[in-house]
Amino acid sequence: MSVISQVILKADDELRYPSTGELKSINDFFETGEQRMRIAATLAENEKKIVQEASKQLWQKRPDFIAPGGNAYGQRQRALCLRDYGWYLRLITYGVLAGDKGPIEKIGLIGVREMYNSLGVPVPGMAESIRCLKKASLDLLSQEDTAAVTPYFDYMIQAMS
Repeated sequence: MSVISQVILKADDELRYPSTGELKSINDFFETGEQRMRIAATLAENEKKIVQEASKQLWQKRPDFIAPGGNAYGQRQRALCLRDYGWYLRLITYGVLAGDKGPIEKIGLIGVREMYNSLGVPVPGMAESIRCLKKASLDLLSQEDTAAVTPYFDYMIQAMS
């Protein structure tokens, strides 16, 4: 949920107008809009490159994942991993666009541990894959944009750790 929606819903629940502080948070949201759009566009336009680099980093760190018996062994399993990386990168862009971690939580993290555990996928391995996704993404962004997007990656990594 965006900052705007949060402010409106809270004010409405309390039958009042938005406070000065709440209006300032909306103003801050608008002021960072261009940056959030730029970050989301960069990540979306470079998804394939980011996913390839992140998977390369992960396989170098954890070759056991792609070795016989590993969760990413074989063409099909590896393709499923890459699909998930793209999905998580897309979730990051949703959070960035909303200026809030809510979409990441609601769309992508509720039940993620249970799902991966039921599939026999090591959750710590998924956290490591998001760290690789973060590094590959940040390498394409300016220092200012890196500072803005890092909390979204860290939130996802923490949820999977």
